[in-house]
Amino acid sequence: MTTTGEDHVPARGGPWWWDRRRGAVLDVGLAVVSAFECAAEGVPFARDAGIPWAAGVVFGLLAGSVLVVRRKWPIAVVLVAIAVTPAQMGFLMGIVGLYTLAASELPRRIIGSLAGMSLLGTFIVMFVRVRQDMARDDLDLGDWFVPFASITASLGVTAPPVLLGMYVGARRRLMESLRERADSLERELQLLAERAEERAEWARNEERTRIAREMHDVVAHRVSLMVVHAAALQAVARKDPEKAVKNAALVGDMGRQALTELREMLGVLRSGGESGPRERPSVPLAAVGVAAAAAASRAAEDEGRAEGPCLSELDELIGQSAAAGMVVALSVEGEERSYAREVEQTAFRVVQEALTNVHKHAAGAKTYVRLAHRVSEIAMQVENEPPPEVSSASSARLPSGGNGLVGMKERVTALGGVFVSGPTDAGGFRVSAVIPAS
Repeated sequence: MTTTGEDHVPARGGPWWWDRRRGAVLDVGLAVVSAFECAAEGVPFARDAGIPWAAGVVFGLLAGSVLVVRRKWPIAVVLVAIAVTPAQMGFLMGIVGLYTLAASELPRRIIGSLAGMSLLGTFIVMFVRVRQDMARDDLDLGDWFVPFASITASLGVTAPPVLLGMYVGARRRLMESLRERADSLERELQLLAERAEERAEWARNEERTRIAREMHDVVAHRVSLMVVHAAALQAVARKDPEKAVKNAALVGDMGRQALTELREMLGVLRSGGESGPRERPSVPLAAVGVAAAAAASRAAEDEGRAEGPCLSELDELIGQSAAAGMVVALSVEGEERSYAREVEQTAFRVVQEALTNVHKHAAGAKTYVRLAHRVSEIAMQVENEPPPEVSSASSARLPSGGNGLVGMKERVTALGGVFVSGPTDAGGFRVSAVIPAS
């Protein structure tokens, strides 16, 4: 993993315009060497110019020391080097100045213009000096030698530092671009990790809600019927033993069905994991979030593949409520057909929970279950009349957690349907739901 962009910014520990003390020491050292070089070259310049040698030395020291500002003002260093070229001094200053100028972020036209000026100045000085030397020593090497020597010397002094500086500058810019890209990728990975963690947390919350809803649907209805039958069994145990035996058998059936559905649900929950502890691998945060989201997705797929209730079991569901003493009337409209597994499960659970609520809050009330198969949707409605004041199951005292209607609404709206519930004008209660067929 790379560090962030702020970590790549060098700490400004040097004086003035230097970022680091090492750069300041290097520039000062180069300036000292250049000053001594120019001072030594200032002696013959002063002699040829007819001025005191001390003035030439001072001029050379001042000119050579300009190299100390090469990082801040590279143009000034190159201009000074070009200006002292006729005095045949500033060799080191010219090379270092051109290198610094070519490696800087200045526009290419400025770098090219100054490099051309330095090349032209060096060529003129070398041309004049070579001719003077040949004339003084009375050498005759041909007319081609003077321009050839001048061009070669000027190119040798100008081209290498310029090309090296351009290479170093391009490499530096490439490294900065790669570093910025790495920092950008790091930030993107952090964002992806945070989003993956958020998705994983959302998936965990959804899974907890789904499990709670399934547990409520499975347990509430079966156990409610068991409690109703147990209350009826207690009431008729001595008066009607045959009916008591029948109710006891129904209670057993309800319990076995509830256990079967609970085992199926636990099987789905266990199918996504592996038994036995194992060492936890070391993985990045993004991989953990993505793996958690994938596990939640696999659990959702397992849920869809698992066996569940469907509309064909609706008659059995109503028969169980009728066996518990409820008067239930079922009416079906439209042509019956098969739907997606999620649609049939949701429709079944809505009717199941509505009947459970009737057992809890309106025991003994007559109930109407209506199912309508439409072109692009399926509609269901469960409505009960006001409960009688005295009911054989009133002593059951069924508890209510208040989650039944919430769970039904969550199921229906998750499939893009509409859910409405509320009391009727006659004093009963109505639950209605419409679910898209696809």
